Amino acid sequence: MADTHSTLHQAVRPKRSKSKTGRLAAASSIGTALEWYDFTVYNIMAALVFNHVFFPSFDPLVGTILAFSTYAVGYISRPLGGFVFGHLGDVAGRKAVLIITLVIMGVTTALMGLLPGYAVWGIWSPILLVALRFVQGIALGGEWAGAVLLSMEHGDADKRGRNASFAQVGPSCGTLIGTGFITLVTVAMSAGQFQAWGWRIPFLLSLLLVMFGLWLRRGVEETPTFVAMQAAEKTTHTPLKEVFLNYPKQLLIAGGARIGSDVLYALVVVFTLTYVTTVLHMPRPLALLATMLGAIGNAVTVPMFGALSDKWGRRPVYITGALLAVVWSFVFFVLLDSTQPVLIVLAVIGGLLIHAMMYGPQAAFVTEQFPGHVRYAGSSLAYTLAGIVGGGFAPLIITTLYKEMGSTLWVSLYVCLALAITLFAVWKAKETAHHR
Repeated sequence: MADTHSTLHQAVRPKRSKSKTGRLAAASSIGTALEWYDFTVYNIMAALVFNHVFFPSFDPLVGTILAFSTYAVGYISRPLGGFVFGHLGDVAGRKAVLIITLVIMGVTTALMGLLPGYAVWGIWSPILLVALRFVQGIALGGEWAGAVLLSMEHGDADKRGRNASFAQVGPSCGTLIGTGFITLVTVAMSAGQFQAWGWRIPFLLSLLLVMFGLWLRRGVEETPTFVAMQAAEKTTHTPLKEVFLNYPKQLLIAGGARIGSDVLYALVVVFTLTYVTTVLHMPRPLALLATMLGAIGNAVTVPMFGALSDKWGRRPVYITGALLAVVWSFVFFVLLDSTQPVLIVLAVIGGLLIHAMMYGPQAAFVTEQFPGHVRYAGSSLAYTLAGIVGGGFAPLIITTLYKEMGSTLWVSLYVCLALAITLFAVWKAKETAHHR
């Protein structure tokens, strides 16, 4: 879709040095890195200790399901953040919203690390855990679109795929940092110490990422697109209303495009730890190592596929990734069930490389569905509403399917269903890569 304000954007966009581009990339990715650091730490703790700390009266697998249920709360509350911060992002500007969301994310994560367990506070402990996840989700609902627009609207029109993908590198970086911290903590102490208090350390360390992120974002200017719209009085006071009234098809397409990649990510990153340690009874460090290596590969290839979408188009790259993911959803369990460490690592790395083929062009694809004056609101709503259907319930559904059916076949079929939705959405969309 051509941007109705692209002329204004071109007129005011300053030339940027490599150092400024690097800072923009870092400022864009730091929020999503913190987001996925938080989620990675929570995911791993949900699989390893939360069933004992917050849900001790249930058997391990049921406790894990309950822990993943609180994980879903963070997705359910995201649309509220999409409504609130999406509105503010199109009315007040991208930069101010990104400062607010970053602080809220860091503080709520740190508070999780200070929360007493069930043995101390009883039922109030898991209730407060859910409350913190809810608040965290609100902040996350406004973070992603702003992070993408921060780099995309500062950059060249013919490099939107690459520039927008900077924010998409954040999840892998956050996953890598979170997994690395947890690995160090688990190696440095006994299992008893880790369950008693060691699990709190990675939550508290999120404050370091917040301080670094604030320093980065305070030094970045408002995007040229928003400045130009303000100068030309092209901003709107009711962006949410305009999105629902004028762009419902784009909202569905942008949201549907996200579902498949989210479910694949939940399978490869979130469920792997539970499956390898609980079902296959293999060492925890093996699953963590596989996740870390896969995250490195994902972080490197996401901008590559984003740049490739600038050349070949968003749809061809996206569709290729989704089709490969359908195949990998079955190959994945064949490799895991071999119980061979090398093949388990290969399963995770391969899954995250395929995920990168969708995730690289995804940011530009989603935001390009909406014109500049409603881009923050439209992108936020599409991303957060789809997140509930995709990533929010995926770990819970995957774990429950396996528990009830006793077979990974049903898990693979569920992943294929999510990917079918994504394939249909991208197929119905118009190519946006070469529109200016």
